[in-house]
Amino acid sequence: MMRKVHFILINLVAIAGILSAQGIGGLATGSYGDFKKPTYCGSGCHTEFYMQWTQAMMSQAYTHHWDEIEYFKLAIPHAEKDEKVAEVKEGCNGCHAPTAYIAGDVPPPRPEMNSRANEAVSCDVCHSITGFTGDTPYNFNYIMDPGDRKYTTRKGDVNSPVHEIVVSDFHRTAELCGICHNEKSPFDIWVKSTHLEWKEGPYAKEGVQCQDCHMTTAPGRTAKMGAQYSDTKLHLFHGAHDPGKVRGTVELRVTPDLKQAEPGEVVVVQVALFNQKTGHKFPTGSVEDRIVWLHVEAVDSKGNVYHLPVDKKGFEGEEYTIGADVLAYQDMGIALEIENFEGVQRDGIPTGDRIFRMPYFDPQGRMTIQQWNTASLGVDYRIGPRETKIETFTFNLPIDLPPGELKINAVLNYQKLVKPVSDFLGVPEEEAEIIVVNTHTSSVEILD
Repeated sequence: MMRKVHFILINLVAIAGILSAQGIGGLATGSYGDFKKPTYCGSGCHTEFYMQWTQAMMSQAYTHHWDEIEYFKLAIPHAEKDEKVAEVKEGCNGCHAPTAYIAGDVPPPRPEMNSRANEAVSCDVCHSITGFTGDTPYNFNYIMDPGDRKYTTRKGDVNSPVHEIVVSDFHRTAELCGICHNEKSPFDIWVKSTHLEWKEGPYAKEGVQCQDCHMTTAPGRTAKMGAQYSDTKLHLFHGAHDPGKVRGTVELRVTPDLKQAEPGEVVVVQVALFNQKTGHKFPTGSVEDRIVWLHVEAVDSKGNVYHLPVDKKGFEGEEYTIGADVLAYQDMGIALEIENFEGVQRDGIPTGDRIFRMPYFDPQGRMTIQQWNTASLGVDYRIGPRETKIETFTFNLPIDLPPGELKINAVLNYQKLVKPVSDFLGVPEEEAEIIVVNTHTSSVEILD
């Protein structure tokens, strides 16, 4: 999910002068009329791309239920009460509703009003970008040149009857994505760093770009009147909100240290988790919202189930990476005007399960899901690209364990939003749906 907040206080007069020579991009530097509506693109030449886009989060960045609830229920009220995060009211829209941000229509009308903010990250937004300001793409520091020129990676053999086609090498790069998939909070903390994670990982060194995985290619046409290509880039942008993309991301292997055991013995189980699929860490993006956890159970020959908590490794901050019956997210009380708000359950998963996360902390040192209120970060215990993590589970076999096969099942689960937060804020259940990333089973023979 792409909730990007521009918190850097800027002199709008000065930046407008800079951008006037290069294009537009800052708050209120243009108008809705500078951009074509997505339906214009879809009804004419680019029907297939348009239909793909309508299924992607790009088209729902402003209207998606959780983004709407978070923006209107938490972000805006918080911004109005705390000068430090005041710019969140405008800034969220820099990536969630760029045309509204550029038009100065902030905060935009709610999605049910069906304003042009609902176009979210539209065709014309991405195909008008020419670059970014500064050295690092982040916090929607794009430069745009909307109008008759459309910037893309391929011109083709046929000229468009409605616009000029400009081949843009920038659109082949991961930096295009980093503009909205990197973010700093007003406390100068990297709260979104998907592009930076990729840049530090193995795929960047091999020249694999974001688009190679999130805009996969297939035979097709870029426009109705265009030629057929073998490698047309699909505009599905499948990622963290696509169960099909999430499933299989991490491989699991369960390995007990004994093939046979007697009741009363100790079996040590290792679970290896290999991130085989992402070019960045898993999970990434809205890490403050998302939770990935490993659940391990043993099932005896009579069907009795034994939950195995993870063995502690002892690193600093590990308590945030193990499921616990504790409260968190107290800073939601600021926006909700709940005095001395005690918070809600931090995890909503079985106590003792291993969590792969990086906790975010508010200025008071409390765990937060509000990235704009993030003043520090905890231990980063996510799974990096091509990284293998080993987790250990020690099972003291009950003395009355029945003979036969003892199955040991490991399940890696993923939720886009921690369920206690989802329940508390009234977010539709699908946002906290448990997606099974992967499973594996091994066994030990229990002797009579």
